[in-house]
Parts: sequence; structure tokens; C-alpha cells
Amino acid sequence: MDIKAIILFAYMGILFLIGLLSSKKITNTSDFYVGGKKLGYWVAALSARATGESGWLLLGLTGMGALMGLKAFWVVLGEVLGVTLCWLLMAKKFKWLTDHFNSITVPDYLSSRFKTSSHKLRLIAALVLCTFLTIYISAQIDATGSAFETFFGWNYFTGAIVGFGIVVAYIYFGGFVAVAWSDLFQGIMMFAGLVLLPIVGYFSFSNAFEAGTLLTTLHSIEPALTSFWGEGGVNLMNLMGIIGFLMIGAGFLGSPQIFVRFISVKNQDEIKKGTVVAILFTIITDSAAVLAGMVGRALLTTSNQSVETVLGNGAQNVLPLMVESLFPAIIVGFFIAVVLSAIMSTVDSLLVVASSAVTKDIYEDVLESKKSPDAMTTLSRRVTVGLALASLAIALTVAVLSPTRTIFWFVMFGWSGIAASFCPMIILSLSWNKFTENGALASMITGFLSIPFFSFIVPKLAVVGPYFSQLSALPPSIFLAIIMGIAVSLRWPNKSLSDYMHNLSITYKNDLKTNSKVLATDSFRIKKESSKVNVL
Repeated sequence: MDIKAIILFAYMGILFLIGLLSSKKITNTSDFYVGGKKLGYWVAALSARATGESGWLLLGLTGMGALMGLKAFWVVLGEVLGVTLCWLLMAKKFKWLTDHFNSITVPDYLSSRFKTSSHKLRLIAALVLCTFLTIYISAQIDATGSAFETFFGWNYFTGAIVGFGIVVAYIYFGGFVAVAWSDLFQGIMMFAGLVLLPIVGYFSFSNAFEAGTLLTTLHSIEPALTSFWGEGGVNLMNLMGIIGFLMIGAGFLGSPQIFVRFISVKNQDEIKKGTVVAILFTIITDSAAVLAGMVGRALLTTSNQSVETVLGNGAQNVLPLMVESLFPAIIVGFFIAVVLSAIMSTVDSLLVVASSAVTKDIYEDVLESKKSPDAMTTLSRRVTVGLALASLAIALTVAVLSPTRTIFWFVMFGWSGIAASFCPMIILSLSWNKFTENGALASMITGFLSIPFFSFIVPKLAVVGPYFSQLSALPPSIFLAIIMGIAVSLRWPNKSLSDYMHNLSITYKNDLKTNSKVLATDSFRIKKESSKVNVL
């Protein structure tokens, strides 16, 4: 058997083993969807980052590095800013509130936060989640098919179906516990592969850089590759594109697939530790992805070649082609597993979140249908498989109808839809006590509708269209959703809710102070006891 196939089957075997071991810990829907709120910081942080990155990090961002050069680092900066703000400013309070409300899903949290008397907010939030998460999952399945096609020469559709089957199998057995631990394993693989590739690429083929440094080589291929502004230098069009790249990180400020990790972690202290892990992981892996793309461009193309002819549409084949040219088969097999890790670590998380929206939020809470814990767990598994099949159908349909699509922009539509619908609402719910249920509904619906509007209609306008196309749909959608949420809340205020949240905020701050004092006391006691031991 081919060594690449052996490594792939070994990787699949590890995932199945994680799923089977995790299944023993699943006794109810809380275990299935948030691991019983028992995760440690390493698992939570790497699971959140692996989920947030997805296949676009390995294939999309490396492709951007090859296609745009230094300009792609604006995406890195945007992601680092988003992750930092998310973990430093939002995670602790969200964790505290979800524990206080005993929430296990994001719609759960929203319903308790706004003290809703009806299921309207929960239902709409669940439906929006299912819509864009299904699109996002289909983008990851699409990336799976492309990976198998590139590395193994398989038919695209066969690869997509095989990748789909792997993920569904271990989620079916182990739920969120399997997702979290498999994401830890896959996050480590992603980190190792991305750090290794640009280093080996640079030093393995010194003859490729005889003309000088990497930047010199890239400049000789295409001068725009060595400019942070891109082709054309400083101009309004490039500025709009840079703002769009920076705003990619805004998707971390409330996306349910990320914030469910904060619900699942053991306590706030674990979030504090996980913050460092999440930020460093993002800086290193995203920078390495762009650098790998730039090195690949220097190694694999010349100035008289079309980059897309050599590296594929959107240059998204740069990583597979680099790996094939640089490494022996056994390492190629490892990188196949790395690419699949990036994809599957997102698919599994999205499926669990989407399934929770249907099972917990719609079936159990909106329809008020009660079943035994075992029956609910069985239903959760069946819903997960159903949503996975729907995502697979979308991915295969898009592949037939749009063969020139790129993974980066396919992913970005689903990612932007989730971010625009939920991030403004989550930001306001954590930072503004006067935010009301009607404001939340207005914000979510505005964000939901703005993404297709700014994606498909505005770019076709005569004068402003090209600028909005460069900006991308996410920034104006988030801006409008925040404005609408504030405006509606001010127009129809809810004083009792405002007072309730004001009191909760005071309690939260007092708890933070108390925890800080306890930690300081414990630290002082440990140091004092340690000094006594040293003296003895």
C-alpha cells in the first residue's frame, strides 16, 4: 500500500479512536454539545483556533500569500486583532454569564440574557445559525474534495464524500468531547506543518534564491508581491481591500462556533491561560501560512508564467505542490493529514453547533418536546448526520455549477454570514446593558440580510461597486447591524431589563475582584511556603 495512504488511514484511525473513547462520556445533551463544561485551557484554546482557521488557512491563506505577497499579512494582523479582543475582552464575561444562566448554546444565552417571554429570538437565531453554518460546512467539504484530488489524484467528488464520512463518524459517537479532543490533536498537527513548510522551502532550494533574498526573488517575478499595498501602491481601492482584510478578525467577536468553547471550559481561570495559547497560535500559524505561500511562489513560478496556471485558481494549490516537490512520500502523507486536520477541525465543530440549534433550541425549547436524555442524545446524532448530508449536497452542487470558485471566498461567504448575524449582537449584549430583545432581533436580521446584499448587489453598482467589492461584505454588514441594534434599543427601551443587566454587571465585576484577591493570596501563600522549604 502507498505510504501516503497508510499515514492517512492511521490519521483516520486516531480520529475514530477519539470518537469511540469520547462516546463513553456522553450521557446527555450537555455532554454531547459542550462536553459537560469540563474542558481545560489547552483543549479549549487549540480547539477554538483550529475551528476558527479551517481549510482556508492551509489552502486559502497560503494561496493569498502566493498571489498577493506581503499584502496578505493584513489578513494575519486582522486575525490576531480579532482573536486578542475576543479572548481578552469578551470571553470571561461570556463564560460567567452562560454559567449564571446555565446555558449550553448561544441561543440559550441570548434567550436568558434578554429574559425573553417568547421563543422568537431563540428560533430566529437557530435558523440563522443553521443557514450559514450549513454553507460554511459545505465550503469545508469542498476543500476536502480539492485536497484529495490534489494529493491522491482522486476524483473530486470521491474525495469530498470520503472526508465527509470521516468527520460524521467520529462526531456521531463522541459529540463535542470528540470534537474538542480531535481539534487539540489536529491543531498541533496544523501548527507543526505550517511552521515546517516555509523553513524547509527556503533552505532546501538555495539555487532558487541565487539572485538574492526571498523578497528580491519575488520582486523580480512581480514587484507588487513585495508591497504591503499591493499592485498600484497607495490608492483608495487598495485601502478598501486592506480594511476588508483587517475586518476578517471581527468574525471572532461572537461567532457561535468559537464562543461555544467558552461555554464548555471549566472556569474563567482556564480562559485566562488559554488567551496566551490562542494568540500565539494565531500569530505563528497565520504568519507561517503567508510565508509558505510566498516561498512557494518564488520556488514554483517565474515572471513569464501565469500564477493561476501553475498554482491553480486563487493559487490555492501552492501548498500541495510545494509539499510534493520538497518532501519524500512519508512527509507528504503527514501534510495530507495536516490539510485534512485544518478542514475537519472546522467541519466537526460547525456540525455540533448547527445540530444543537436544531435539537436543543428548536426541538426541545421552541417546540417544547421532551424526551429522555438517551433519546435526546440519539436525536442529536441523527440531526448531525442530516445537516452533514445537506452540507455535502450544497458542496457538490456548487462544485458542478461553479468550477472556478476559490476556497477562500467560498469560506468567507459562510464565515461572513455567521459573523454579521451574531457578532454585533454578542458584542452589544456583553458591553451595553440597555441592549434589548428587539434590538437584538433587528441587529441579527440586518446582519443576515446585509451579507448577500453587499456580496451580490452592491458590487454591481456603477461607481461605488468596485470599492465595496474590495472592502468585502463583512465590514459594512457589521456596521449596519450594530447601528440598527442600538437604534431599535433606544427607540423601544426596556428599563427593567437594563436594571437587571446593570445589577448582573456589578455582580460580575465583584466576582472578578474576589477571584483576583483569592489568586493573589494563593500565590503569596505558595511563594511563602516555597521559601520556607528552600531555607530548610
